[in-house]
Amino acid sequence: MKRLFRLQYNAPVTLTFALLSLAALILGNVTDGWTTTYLFSVWHSSLSDILTYPRFILHVLGHTDYSHYIGNMMMILVVGPGLEEKYGSRNLLSAIVITALVSGLIHWFLFPGTMLLGASGIVFMMIVMASLAGMRDGYIPITLILVLILYLGNEIVDGIVLSDNVSQLTHIIGGICGAVLGLRRR
Repeated sequence: MKRLFRLQYNAPVTLTFALLSLAALILGNVTDGWTTTYLFSVWHSSLSDILTYPRFILHVLGHTDYSHYIGNMMMILVVGPGLEEKYGSRNLLSAIVITALVSGLIHWFLFPGTMLLGASGIVFMMIVMASLAGMRDGYIPITLILVLILYLGNEIVDGIVLSDNVSQLTHIIGGICGAVLGLRRR
């Protein structure tokens, strides 16, 4: 008997990232937020604390609630598979780790009184990398210019005008990492 369809784990880095983030969210709920705070958030903890170092990267897996998780994962699951196909799984994984590390370190240094968690920096890194995917030698895609203007302009305005719990700096860092890594990976 012939199967009508089969499931394919088509974008291993993207799907694994989404599943690990879901596991972190569930674990945070089960531990009443302890794992979210001590494993999946970056904050200005002592360098003698052994968990400080993995938090520089693991903070991108943490989310405050299901709505926060869904908001990030919808974009990652839409954009990630195409990037993984274009740049390869290993390159996408390294882009995620580099973006997480850069945003984690910058947050640790510049914002000692606040905690950072979530994958929005990864989302913006992926958006900019996707805009670069169609770039040809000697040509800059207009879509890239529009994404950068609209995105950076919005984040700068939000950073000045709004007083919310959203880290616009992390979004900007993610976009910059996406541009640099996307250009280097071409």
